[in-house]
Amino acid sequence: MKTVTSRDNPFYKDLKQLATSSQARRKAGQSLLDGVHLCQTWLDLRGAPLHCVVSDTALANAEVAAVVARCEALHAPVTALPEALFNAVSQVEHGVHLLFVVATPQPAKAAGLAVSSVLLDGVQDPGNVGSILRSAAAAGIQQVYCSPGTAFCWSPKVLRAAMGAHFVLDIFENVELAPLVRGSAIPVLATSGYASERLYALDLRRPLAWVLGHEGQGVSQELLELATHRVAVPHAGQVESLNVAACAAVCFFEQLRQLQA
Repeated sequence: MKTVTSRDNPFYKDLKQLATSSQARRKAGQSLLDGVHLCQTWLDLRGAPLHCVVSDTALANAEVAAVVARCEALHAPVTALPEALFNAVSQVEHGVHLLFVVATPQPAKAAGLAVSSVLLDGVQDPGNVGSILRSAAAAGIQQVYCSPGTAFCWSPKVLRAAMGAHFVLDIFENVELAPLVRGSAIPVLATSGYASERLYALDLRRPLAWVLGHEGQGVSQELLELATHRVAVPHAGQVESLNVAACAAVCFFEQLRQLQA
């Protein structure tokens, strides 16, 4: 284990760039996982990180010490920082002061829509994107395709909201969705509060592609017209529609319910 105490240390400068700049993360092809849960899940599902970073005070925490020991056993470099330096690169308040630097996974280009998938059409809120990824993984969905206007999936806020779902999904970003829908080998269901088809009336017992849209504008008109079905989630009360992440969870788990019935 190495110790870095200076803000001028080259490794620390690079780490701070990764922590504060989405452009730097994209350019480096690296992401930061902040917190014990994400780091443990990465170790379980993906193996060693590029680098493990911990605050010197956190080493007294048994969970943190166990993660550090696993990293050292896998020959991953470990660096300890003073608490003040760690706080400047962590976005988790009152966390346990542990983070991983990892190579952002780059799945091979998919041949097309053939397995259960999610298409995100301009979903901008990182919390919504993370929640959708978490629900998708829990429901057994395998692939996620994000339009250019969708929040970057490997941003710290999306990672925290998804709670490790990234590591069991194939995530494709900056994808033009219309050609993907046109060439789909499976039915494509676009959600809309104004659709005449109701979710619970459809047969969902097969691979499907779900299209979910922008928080305010919904799914684009082009994708609505290309979809096999335009689907509404019935709800009672005076609210106009569900939050996009809540809508996604209802759809995914209705599909799962039917598959398991």
